[in-house]
Amino acid sequence: MIGKLTGILAERNPPQVVVDCNGVGYEVDVPMSTFYNLPGAGERVSLLTHFVVREDAQILYGFGTAAERAAFRQLIKISGVGPRTALGVLSGMSVSELAQAITLQEAGRLVKIPGIGKKTAERLLLELKGKLGADIALPAHAASDAQADILQALVALGYSDKEAAAALKALPKDVAVGEGIKLALRALAK
Repeated sequence: MIGKLTGILAERNPPQVVVDCNGVGYEVDVPMSTFYNLPGAGERVSLLTHFVVREDAQILYGFGTAAERAAFRQLIKISGVGPRTALGVLSGMSVSELAQAITLQEAGRLVKIPGIGKKTAERLLLELKGKLGADIALPAHAASDAQADILQALVALGYSDKEAAAALKALPKDVAVGEGIKLALRALAK
């Protein structure tokens, strides 16, 4: 098993990179989140890896963080989700965004990722509930059920996570869902 590669970044051809480890070039497929954080060609790089052996190929997947690799491993355990799909999910959203979508059961956010349909999104939410979303909880300001519902409503209305979270901060902690949405929308309209 190859768990980590450290060497010189020889080539960058999204989503694949070549890491030269003492004269041996390893082709590694990486999610775009990792790709964008890589140094330039010719510089030293270190990637955590997951090695997949199939009947027709041996493929090495690389990740910039342990959280990305752990999420990838959780994703490929799901029936119908292969390494390419898992890489697509991690390219489409960060691990914390994925965990938040799972915690809030937001299939709509997953469907926005190319290659993820409604059924696959629902399967991801069902299979990963309590596994991925549990260890990366909601932001502290969205701790109550009412605030989680308000956050979900604002995101469903098209506001970004950042905008919705900022609007939540301004709300009283014990606000009801309906009133909270109204107040948040007023704050966002300014």
